[in-house]
Amino acid sequence: MGAKKRILLCATVDYHFSAFHLPYMKWFKEQGWEVHVAAKGDMELPFVDKKYDLPIQRSPFSLQNAKAYQQLKSIIDQNDYQIIHSHTPVGGVLARLASRAAREKGTKVLYTAHGFHFCKGSPAINWLIYYPIEKWLARFTDCLITINEEDFNRAIHHQFKAGRIEHVHGVGVNTEKFRPAEKEYKKELRIAYGYNVGDFLMFYAAEFNKNKNQQLLIQALAQIVDEVPKAKLLLAGEGPSLQDCRKLARKLGVEDQVHFLGFRKDIEQLLQISDVAVGSSFREGLPVNIMEAMSCGLPVIATVNRGHRELITNQQEGWLIKESDPRMFAKKMKLLAKDPAQRAVMGSNGRRLIINKFSTNKILQEKSAIYKPYMAETEESQWAVL
Repeated sequence: MGAKKRILLCATVDYHFSAFHLPYMKWFKEQGWEVHVAAKGDMELPFVDKKYDLPIQRSPFSLQNAKAYQQLKSIIDQNDYQIIHSHTPVGGVLARLASRAAREKGTKVLYTAHGFHFCKGSPAINWLIYYPIEKWLARFTDCLITINEEDFNRAIHHQFKAGRIEHVHGVGVNTEKFRPAEKEYKKELRIAYGYNVGDFLMFYAAEFNKNKNQQLLIQALAQIVDEVPKAKLLLAGEGPSLQDCRKLARKLGVEDQVHFLGFRKDIEQLLQISDVAVGSSFREGLPVNIMEAMSCGLPVIATVNRGHRELITNQQEGWLIKESDPRMFAKKMKLLAKDPAQRAVMGSNGRRLIINKFSTNKILQEKSAIYKPYMAETEESQWAVL
């Protein structure tokens, strides 16, 4: 048989692969392919034959990205990849520019948009910068993969000139790892984490930044503590707006009820001790944190945005609230605090949805169906050379 079949996966940072793509990298290895990864960072990754550490920066305007582009171009020129699949905005830009010559020779170039930076309600600057770039780069893309309906429809409606435009249901959730805790185990786990069995715990894992808007949750909590004295808001994550949120909790007199947990690696246990998941962001592609919460059987109260809309239907898996309305958020928190039966029904609706549409197994089926025609073309062209 001909040359080794190789795929290059590219993103801004290597953590992206460890967090979201290991099942798909494993799948490529099982099909007999060599897997290469190019991203910033020196993390050890399984299922990878070669890893390149690139000086990619998240800011599209960083001069380091020119250096990263040159390095990436020479990696692509040297390795004769059959498929190049890029993720994240900057990784996606660099990989598609660097693979233009390889594409002329038959390399297939795929790009997954994990939520376009331009969407309904995005700042005008996002439309000015990202929209023309994404539209122009689509012509160097054999397959543009979107992870929510709104982005899929926008790419088609705005006539993005990619070879194909596909929609997959996100990056997949491991529904075995993220599962509801048995009642007794939940009690033991709560006590181990220093909470009481009767506490009402609401959980949100997200970076503290302007978009994630944790202030809304703190304001809503402050409105229910008199009636639900056992309510606690658990906020995992770090980031630039953390201090402002701490100040706000103090100012509203709820610093004892808001627990800032910092960066965590035990998200599944934190979800298993919780009663409700909350989400306050202005924009989302398809939020993994909310999908993991639903997979653990938690009902969700979240702001209206395209990613949350894809996961939550009012009264089914939880509620969607206008992002500027802490009063309505508080009303739903109170309602769920007082109604464990409603929590159980919504939670099991959410878990069913994740298993049926968003689990790793489902996404693997969707993605392998996208990959297979390109893999088959590779096989054919290799046989043709023999």
